[in-house]
Amino acid sequence: MEHVTLTTERLVLRPFAPADTDEVHAACQDPDIQRWTTVPSPYAHEDAALFVRRIAPGAWRDGTEYAFAVRPHAPAEDGTHPLVASVSVHHPRENTWEVGYWTAAGHRRRGYTAECVRALAHWSFTALGCTRLEWRAEVGNAPSRAVAESVGFVVEGTQRAGLFNRGTVRDCWLGALLPHDLGLPSPLPHLPAGTAATARDGDRAARPGRA
Repeated sequence: MEHVTLTTERLVLRPFAPADTDEVHAACQDPDIQRWTTVPSPYAHEDAALFVRRIAPGAWRDGTEYAFAVRPHAPAEDGTHPLVASVSVHHPRENTWEVGYWTAAGHRRRGYTAECVRALAHWSFTALGCTRLEWRAEVGNAPSRAVAESVGFVVEGTQRAGLFNRGTVRDCWLGALLPHDLGLPSPLPHLPAGTAATARDGDRAARPGRA
């Protein structure tokens, strides 16, 4: 897919570029990012360079992950537009994608992450043909869960050993957002639980003589 830039009221989301390397490295020194995400720990400058120069652009080319650097429209006091977050959709399967994100330590509790996740979800439903956007986080990652729920994700339960990280499998929360949760049409019809039997019965009634 060609590179895409998304905008919200306060933020610009664009694909990562080599110029982001230093800020990615600085942000990922945060203990919370290393604790709750799958970034390497310790996180070296070479890890940041590998991500922005090879991993992120390669995934865009392959269509396996679309990662965005998030920056504010308005400049900071020093005139810069700092990296405030990273957000991505990845692991496509059967019209389902998974969202991932982290927020730089100095830019939390401002609603930035929810704002960019909502924009990315809208893009996933309208541009990628996504019918279900999933969110997963290790059990205990309350800030990530708070962001997901504020966007509208419904937490559906806990997956045992559902998340692989640093040579271990960990229990994780699983949530999902559907197009209609954002007031959008779904690319495919949704047959909720409890309606399948009714649909089958109606189909059989329309075709008598078939078991």
